[in-house]
Amino acid sequence: MLDEPRSGRLASWGNALIAGLAAPDDVVPEVLGGDTVHRITGLPGESGPVGLTLGLGRLRALGVKGLRIALPVPGHPLGLSGPPDFNARALAAGEAVIAVGGPPLGLVPEVTEAGPPGYVHVEVEWQCLAVREAPGADVPSLGEAERELAEALRDATTALSRLDVAGSGPAAAAALDAYRARAERGRQVLAPGYPPRAVRVLELAQRVGALIAIASVEHGAAVSASEIAARAELLRPVERTARRAQVAAYNAYVEEEERRG
Repeated sequence: MLDEPRSGRLASWGNALIAGLAAPDDVVPEVLGGDTVHRITGLPGESGPVGLTLGLGRLRALGVKGLRIALPVPGHPLGLSGPPDFNARALAAGEAVIAVGGPPLGLVPEVTEAGPPGYVHVEVEWQCLAVREAPGADVPSLGEAERELAEALRDATTALSRLDVAGSGPAAAAALDAYRARAERGRQVLAPGYPPRAVRVLELAQRVGALIAIASVEHGAAVSASEIAARAELLRPVERTARRAQVAAYNAYVEEEERRG
């Protein structure tokens, strides 16, 4: 969870483009992140893969008013509403984007990587598929997410201290330094149009996710299999809370528009 999900970047900046709050030339590099190219395939009215600008424009022409995300894991179909085929694909990818308004459509990324370390060429093809029109599973409100995250951050910090990750060697120290640099660096975590509370919740979710990532690697004080299992059990509910908060933050634009409309 140290990195932004591709679905989050696509939904956030796709929402800004659909709403006319950001130009295509600004949206595309934000969605790409460090990837080489993104395409969308299976869109109604298109015979083959299309680029992001044309694909998002096609969705807007179809009547799509916004985009929300799902971040499912086995046993927790967070943000999904079906059908089973779409859910299975999204679960395999670990994420998906669902259109709001217009025809019931969802997008699931298929990622291809090639090249040596340091020169990896990453292509993403978003498969456009039919979805069920229903609320996403287990998505909290922003208020709920913020309250849960405050508790989760305390739990993650306590777990990190209990597992002695900070004092376990140079690998852990480097991870902690990277986390602190990320937390302190000013950056735009969401596209224009999102409420300030969504930005705050997403930043906090990313902080919690960073702590989980650090505590999850096997360079802490726990060395036995039983201790590693106990560590995973301790962090599992914290990770779940952080994922739920990420979904709530990225979906906040659509929720705001629905309240207004």
